[in-house]
Amino acid sequence: MKSWSPNAQGAAFMMLAMAGYVLNDALMKLVLEKLPFFQSLFIRGIFASIFLLALCWHMRVISQAIVSRLFKDRNVRLRVVAEVGGTYFFLTALSHMPIANVTAVLQILPLTVTLMAAWLLGEKVGLPRYLAIFAGFAGVVLILRPGTSEFDVYAIYALIAVAFITLRDLVTRRMDVAIPTLPVSLLTAIAIMGFGGVGMLFQPTRLPSAGEVALLAAAAGILNIGYIFSISTMRVGDVSFVSPFRYSILIFALIIGFFLFGDVPDLLAVIGSIVVVASGLFAFYRERLVARRREISAASNRASSRNH
Repeated sequence: MKSWSPNAQGAAFMMLAMAGYVLNDALMKLVLEKLPFFQSLFIRGIFASIFLLALCWHMRVISQAIVSRLFKDRNVRLRVVAEVGGTYFFLTALSHMPIANVTAVLQILPLTVTLMAAWLLGEKVGLPRYLAIFAGFAGVVLILRPGTSEFDVYAIYALIAVAFITLRDLVTRRMDVAIPTLPVSLLTAIAIMGFGGVGMLFQPTRLPSAGEVALLAAAAGILNIGYIFSISTMRVGDVSFVSPFRYSILIFALIIGFFLFGDVPDLLAVIGSIVVVASGLFAFYRERLVARRREISAASNRASSRNH
């Protein structure tokens, strides 16, 4: 990859991250068909926690001071709660819905984050982006089709997962920038593992097979590798070029859903997915356009001040 341009590297990293996330979801969906939910969550959490602890230790981003800051920061605690809630509702929906449909619903996240940031944090959002958000929600309606036999409690679970993950992303914006990312991820993995452990007290369990443990270990490893690639994505290339490649996750979900689970989305689900992606791309384009105008205006003001 050394001969690739930074933008090409960033795009490749983004697609690898998306492929990792979908593959993790697929492995979890396979395991959840047989192994109890909370037991699966607990075992995956063990592997994820070990992986992240080793990574934190290797990168020297873990210390008593950082741990103390993690527990004192209210936003970190709220983020962990939101992540646990999002994981529970997402995996529950995933275990009962086609993987491509759940993945498509989650692509509305950039739009819900924009909407909530405008309402709760006072960020400015113009009419074009509001229209994009409305169109994105219309796309989700096409995918889930409330009022039909396609819509059930698990579709509601997918929407609740979106709400939790939106909260997570909003809280992340308000976290202390001095807190490293990896320790927050480690704390989250431990919390999800603990949540799974508590849930096991209220759900029948059994001895998992070697194959199931291997799948959960692979899911944890692939999830964290995807996370690492998503970080690398933001460190190379232009955000405006790289970010749209996040929607490659839908292509991976369609391919894996077809070959592993025999899922074939119907026409309305495909149209809804296209509407969600188009809305997200348009909203992102508008956001970058507004940011660029502000940069030009600020540069012009600075130049004017120097001339005076």
